Amino acid sequence: MAEIKVPDLGDSITEGTLHKWHVKQGDAVKQGDVLAELETDKVNLEIAADEDGVIEQLVREEGENVLVGEVIAILGAGGSSASAAPAASSESTSAEPQVAAAVEAPAKPAAAQAAAPVPAAVPAPDKDTYATPGARRLAREQGLDLKSVQTRDPLGRVTQDDVEAQARVRTAGTPSQAAAPAPQAPKASAYTDQFAGKAVDIQKMSRRRQTIAKRLVEAQQTAAMLTTFNEVDMTAIMDVRKRRKDRFKEKYEVNLGFMSFFTKAVIGALKAYPLLNAEIAGDELIVKKFYDIGIAVSAKEGLVVPVVRDADRLGFAEIEKEIVELANKARNNSLSISDLQGGTFTITNGGVFGSLLSTPILNAPQVGILGMHKIQMRPVGVDNERIELRPMMYIALSYDHRIVDGAEAVSFLVKVKELLEDPESLLLES
Repeated sequence: MAEIKVPDLGDSITEGTLHKWHVKQGDAVKQGDVLAELETDKVNLEIAADEDGVIEQLVREEGENVLVGEVIAILGAGGSSASAAPAASSESTSAEPQVAAAVEAPAKPAAAQAAAPVPAAVPAPDKDTYATPGARRLAREQGLDLKSVQTRDPLGRVTQDDVEAQARVRTAGTPSQAAAPAPQAPKASAYTDQFAGKAVDIQKMSRRRQTIAKRLVEAQQTAAMLTTFNEVDMTAIMDVRKRRKDRFKEKYEVNLGFMSFFTKAVIGALKAYPLLNAEIAGDELIVKKFYDIGIAVSAKEGLVVPVVRDADRLGFAEIEKEIVELANKARNNSLSISDLQGGTFTITNGGVFGSLLSTPILNAPQVGILGMHKIQMRPVGVDNERIELRPMMYIALSYDHRIVDGAEAVSFLVKVKELLEDPESLLLES
């Protein structure tokens, strides 16, 4: 018998939510099979079996919060006993499991046997171990001792139906026996009464969404956040992409997107203005001499920011491949904790959703985040005599004014603009 425990989730994560079970009690599993999916503040993780066996008990239920190291299931040795075998196999072994269960189980009191709804019911050998999660929950609500519940399962497992039957027997019992009040269905929410007669859908926030909400509020409350804006003429970059995209795709098997240009421009500006690549630690500044750039990705369960490591050492193709891989992992819920930790600066692109202008919120403890927006054709004065339609993008820099002065923030954003409008300079300064 082995215990399935919540694995170590990293230094900053001590608990998670049991999002989904991929097995049920009685299932035979092999080493490496995925047993459950755990939702943490940052990512969803899969819990796999360390050895072959049979699921004897699911200790915790879906939706429950669990701590690192906590037991969530019991794995028995496959085929070690009749009680550990799946229920389906009992049909091929005739009455042997029933005989074994009857021999191993302690005799029931005569009164309890008389009260059983089915005369041929078999008492469970160990109700705490072989009761389903639903049965345990209902027994607690009804105030029933699982050891007093008769079961019709040939392997001795107590089900929710068994508990319901026992509750009915108790209610219809002797006059001196007080009937337990039926449990009232809980309200969907404390706010349900406010919407009486109105159609609403009240949903519990996922752990990730709760964490996002908490951290965004903390960022606004703890940092002196300001935002400065500028606009970039994207003509040169779009010309490079138009001329080079086919050869680039053929050679590197990845599209030449905008993110590699912006990543390189941000790195060039961070080198010129290093306080944007720092963080506050008490009364000290930690100015980082490496460039791990976070790229915000919108996933089904909320925004995540995977990190492109040592982006200053990567070429355009390597950056594009890394971003594509991280984005796919985010949308497939396969990001690891290490994919999300340690970013020094973040880039977010609301333009892919059509945003023309926005104020990005800092990704603490970072002190700078660059917001990209929709490219839009606008009339631009190119000199004193000419006005042309140009592909323009508004860019925004949110920064922590505690350590970054306004002049430095504005100069940083101007540097990003200059590098983007002269793409060849990216090869020299990033």
